Amino acid sequence: MSGDLRLGVNIDHVATIRNARGGAHPDPLRAAQVAAQAGADGITAHLREDRRHIGDGDIARLRAEIDLPLNLEMAATEEMLAVALRHAPHAACIVPEKREERTTEGGLDAKGGFDHLAPFVARLGDAGIRVSLFIEPDPVQLDAAKALGAPVVELHTGAYCDATGAAERLVQLDRVRRAAAHAEAIGLECHAGHGLTYGTVEAVAAISTIRELNIGHFLIGEAIFGGLEAAILRMRLLMGEARAAAKG
Repeated sequence: MSGDLRLGVNIDHVATIRNARGGAHPDPLRAAQVAAQAGADGITAHLREDRRHIGDGDIARLRAEIDLPLNLEMAATEEMLAVALRHAPHAACIVPEKREERTTEGGLDAKGGFDHLAPFVARLGDAGIRVSLFIEPDPVQLDAAKALGAPVVELHTGAYCDATGAAERLVQLDRVRRAAAHAEAIGLECHAGHGLTYGTVEAVAAISTIRELNIGHFLIGEAIFGGLEAAILRMRLLMGEARAAAKG
């Protein structure tokens, strides 16, 4: 499964800024268009149940007007399943969701929630939507994802990115590395994301068994100071250099 590393750009927080004041500016669709021009391989958008950033209309416009694959992040609810089946994105990444959280706080419990998740994975897959599960870098969760029939997992990199001190960061990076290797061993395509920055992306990008990184909040934040295209181009450069160095 080793190969080129893809970048999915999450545009949620362009909508967060728009919604802070109302109206139509800044437009997440425009952000997706800039991301495409800057070399993104896909667009990610999380349609939360409370619609705090991306809205239903955004999903419809992204699906209709962007040529890049659309990755719809969604909770495992009947409402979100109906949205996914209606718009038929390239991929649907099932994530845990709590209304009170500021952002996604950890990975999905694929093992504990197996019976609940199984029909969602099956119905999305039957519709031709590539299913991904956002999970912790834990072999138990990976095995559960495989048993559920999800072809893709996205490893939550929050513990690695938030680690304080070099020793703890190495511990968390090793968890990601070992989980990615286990994913490949059991036949899952492995992605990663959450909290990645210019300072943390290279070590993850160097893991050859990871095929895609999904990055959003940091890129949108950097875009305030230097533009979205420049932020994406720099991230892609760091990813590419790290992957090339790892190949030797």
